[in-house]
Amino acid sequence: MIESKLTELPERAGDRTNVGPPPIEAIRAGAGRRPRRRTAALSAVGLAAVVVAVGGTLLLAGGPILTNPAPPAASAPPVPAATRLVGIGHAAIAVPTQWAANKLGCGTPLKDTVIIDAGPQDLCHVDRPKGVESVLVRSGKPIEFHADETFQLDGARAERQRTTCTPRSINQVTVCSGTVFIPSLDVSFDASSSTNADEVHSILARIIIVPDKVGAPEPLFSESNPAARFSAQYADRLTALGLIPNIQTRKSPGSIPGNILAVSPSPGTMLTPGATVTVTAVAQP
Repeated sequence: MIESKLTELPERAGDRTNVGPPPIEAIRAGAGRRPRRRTAALSAVGLAAVVVAVGGTLLLAGGPILTNPAPPAASAPPVPAATRLVGIGHAAIAVPTQWAANKLGCGTPLKDTVIIDAGPQDLCHVDRPKGVESVLVRSGKPIEFHADETFQLDGARAERQRTTCTPRSINQVTVCSGTVFIPSLDVSFDASSSTNADEVHSILARIIIVPDKVGAPEPLFSESNPAARFSAQYADRLTALGLIPNIQTRKSPGSIPGNILAVSPSPGTMLTPGATVTVTAVAQP
């Protein structure tokens, strides 16, 4: 879970160039095109959710709605060639198969990557290389998100925050970011690119609703204990999404009992409803 608010928030600081969202028809038309060699992806950096530093761990504020509404579409749109789906619940995004997962340095994407459940990130600064695309998939509405426009996405109402581009004076790289939030499914996609704004638009065009699959969610940090992600709470989220939790425990001296150590299949994996997700948690002493 990148419910550790990644440290690319500084990329949103300073002067921003508001390039605005492209026409919706252009966005949706792009979803059927074969992905370019370097497609844009939502970045964990430039993440629009608020983050709180707790003992060196970054936490994203806000949480998911524990519901599993019926998907609005009868069948999913075709997935572009040479891509794989990553999502939460019935909302997913097609990312190029060659993209890495959670390839970050201090919360900053270092290469083309999809970001979900990246774990704690060190509080340090790493410059984002030029030409890197990323997409952050997360539960809930980012705290800093505001809708500049709304549109229909495979039958679901979606909200779009316009793309902004922020020049970085340190390494002369401009980072563009944009976000789509789907209220009924309580999932957001934050795309960032150090190439240009068109890459952001291209990535967001690949968001789809998948009625016959369910994406395993990311475990969220506990409000009562910000250092832990408890298996009981995560089991409730899995059940609400139509998945079956299988809780296993193992000893981990010095760790908080009930804290999640591993999830398999990994968060973001698209599964058949009723599939089992194994959650390994710290055993009680």
